[in-house]
Amino acid sequence: MTSILTGDIVNSRTVASKEWLPILKTVFKTIGETPKTWEIYRGDSFQIEISKPENALLFAIELKTVLKKIKNLDVRIAIGIGSKTDDYKNITEGSGEAFINSGKAFDNLLKKQNLAMISPWKEIDKIFNTAFAIALLTIDNWTVNSADFVEMCLKKPNTTQKLIAKELNISESSASERRKRAGFDEIMQLEKLYRELIKEKTSQ
Repeated sequence: MTSILTGDIVNSRTVASKEWLPILKTVFKTIGETPKTWEIYRGDSFQIEISKPENALLFAIELKTVLKKIKNLDVRIAIGIGSKTDDYKNITEGSGEAFINSGKAFDNLLKKQNLAMISPWKEIDKIFNTAFAIALLTIDNWTVNSADFVEMCLKKPNTTQKLIAKELNISESSASERRKRAGFDEIMQLEKLYRELIKEKTSQ
């Protein structure tokens, strides 16, 4: 079992690629090398493999934070979970259930919302695609400040809010307000539930 994320950058033509493309590549390089593990194609589309499916949602959230730190940008991400063949050198030439599910989610579900998934388990898909739709009511409206705050919290999960406020050069009360507006605690509860259920399913 693996996960394939297919996505594209929203409003990419309104922002010079030199502002976001290096950032995107830097994030992808933390996962592996191109073109086997990830590739950017057609200018603003991408595919990337997250080999442990339970990590896919956290990566999607992280990707949202780095791109939404750039005003007017966003990203659409389709998560496909399943098996795959390994006889390819370029991820865009990959085949198997995970690739098929990612493609289906991208072509069909992303017409309605910016984050969706298809897995081998229909009941899981129904639960999480509904949960994603609700979470996106907040995530899609993150400001640059909200995205910056969430990114900092994800990078330093064991750091206190007081220290995060200091790093962001804001008051602790402002940090608390940003945390609330970003829906950080609720989104991380969703990420934990996703991680637990997907890990349980893939280990069966």
